[in-house]
Amino acid sequence: MDTNLVIEGAKFMLLGMGTVFLFLILLIVLMNAMSVIIHKFFPEPQTDLSASTVNSQKNHKTIVAAITAAITHHRQA
Repeated sequence: MDTNLVIEGAKFMLLGMGTVFLFLILLIVLMNAMSVIIHKFFPEPQTDLSASTVNSQKNHKTIVAAITAAITHHRQA
């Protein structure tokens, strides 16, 4: 009689684990499909890299100057 309870418990455990596994697989498939659909209808806009590169270089020089000034001020204090 105890053997039947153990076997029945194992069956329920496998059924529950299988259900969760299938749900997670379905969730992954649906999330990937949703991602493909969203990227198809709402593509990311293309940016002009030349303009952003010039701005980035200007910002880079400003940042380097600010860091240099901060280090100099810290060493003097």
